Amino acid sequence: MLNKFKLTHDDINLFKNSLGDTKKIKQDTVLHKPQKRSQKIIETQKQQHEKVNTEFYFSDDYQPLLQEDPIRYSKENADPNEIKKLRRGFYEPEFFLDLHGLTLQESKKEIAALIAACLRERTPCACIMYGHGKNILKKQTPMWLAQHPQIICFHQAPKEFGGNAALLILFDINDKLANN
Repeated sequence: MLNKFKLTHDDINLFKNSLGDTKKIKQDTVLHKPQKRSQKIIETQKQQHEKVNTEFYFSDDYQPLLQEDPIRYSKENADPNEIKKLRRGFYEPEFFLDLHGLTLQESKKEIAALIAACLRERTPCACIMYGHGKNILKKQTPMWLAQHPQIICFHQAPKEFGGNAALLILFDINDKLANN
């Protein structure tokens, strides 16, 4: 071991004389009470948690069996009449999401937030508008939606809600996972 930092007897005495009359400090402890979180902060954190959990379902590699022209999907155990009701305008969307100008990652986050909001507000139907563009979002959005367990079905929107540049989505708001 190196003796680089070894002090001589003279150095130690010089240090003690430099300090003069000092006293050893008694360590005192201060206990801080935790601050109460406001309800708004708790709600915001809960919403972020829901969004992250919803986004967890979306894989970019999953290829569901979708019917195209018009784009439609229904879960295996879903009532076949639900997709017909959706197509015929029986359900009117309460939430609208416009994805124009967003990247794939931004779109994925916004769709996750839309799903979380619809489930939280117990809204059965929503509309996602992705536009015409290069058809990137048109191809990817249905693949993401088909992976989520609370989505019963979706169908290309009627012209009044965006036509072939939008989807109507029907949620299972009675599902146990939606109530959490």
